Amino acid sequence: MKITTAHGSGGKETGTLIQTIFAAQFQNPVLDRMEDAAVVPGSAQIAMTTDSFVVDPIFFRGGDIGRLAVCGTVNDLLVSGAVPQYLTCGFILEEGLDTDDLERVVHSMQQTAQEAGVSIVAGDTKVIEGHGGLYINTAGVGFVPEGRVVGARQIQPGDKVLVSGNLGDHHTTILCARLAMETEISSDCAPLGGMVGALFDAGIAVHAMRDITRGGLGQVLNEYAKASGTCITIEETQLPVSPSVLHLSGVLGLDPLFMGNEGKLCAIVAPRDAENALQILRSSPYGADARICGTVTDQDAGIVLMETKIGGTRVVPELYGEGLPRIC
Repeated sequence: MKITTAHGSGGKETGTLIQTIFAAQFQNPVLDRMEDAAVVPGSAQIAMTTDSFVVDPIFFRGGDIGRLAVCGTVNDLLVSGAVPQYLTCGFILEEGLDTDDLERVVHSMQQTAQEAGVSIVAGDTKVIEGHGGLYINTAGVGFVPEGRVVGARQIQPGDKVLVSGNLGDHHTTILCARLAMETEISSDCAPLGGMVGALFDAGIAVHAMRDITRGGLGQVLNEYAKASGTCITIEETQLPVSPSVLHLSGVLGLDPLFMGNEGKLCAIVAPRDAENALQILRSSPYGADARICGTVTDQDAGIVLMETKIGGTRVVPELYGEGLPRIC
């Protein structure tokens, strides 16, 4: 089997690659959970994650590869129930990269780290032949408060599905930049510590969280349904999508349900807390467009269903093929 770009899309091919090669070789009880960050024992419960960023272009409306790297890593820790503390960053620089651009990216990373309340404590730089490109690898460490357990295995029938805002903004922004299209759409790239912290501070029974990146909400919900052995039903009319993204995705034949973000999360909460959680998300700086969009049931385990706006019901499949363009 040859590696193709579809293996990095976050869909079915990515999952197959992870299961047949990485998970098969690195198998251990922590990795087997397949959460966005690994929660491991230490002096306290420690969450660890790593990520790489290869987005092109490196500067885009609403952000850049540096802000993206910090947000992506911090958000993976947050949705695992951790309080992010430390990041490392490794830079791979191609010959020909302008140092002014590099300085701009590094400055953006530091500003975003300050916003997120984390410290970048270690790093590395390599230079390779190329055409002026820039790639970043990050690792993050956070600490999980005692008694806090968040993950797909905590999902129960009756739970409610919340999304923190409009779907597909970052995906559309990168696509427009690649196609040299002028739009008002801007990336939602943002650290989500404020809203996550507010949920836990309010005592919300958060059973699971994921940030909605590659593969979009559709892929996140499929992974949830399979890992928890439940059925998740969402309402098409309650999926938040901006008019601009909706119109553009329609023209290009894309489905916002499978388009990625870099500043949105999906939370599964106990039904008694759903309305309170919604108000908390909406009062957060990056959650004004939050919605309750679905419910967990015990029928058709492992399946995601969508009640359509015309009154029907259809299966929401996993993402197949490549989710163009590469968004992170």
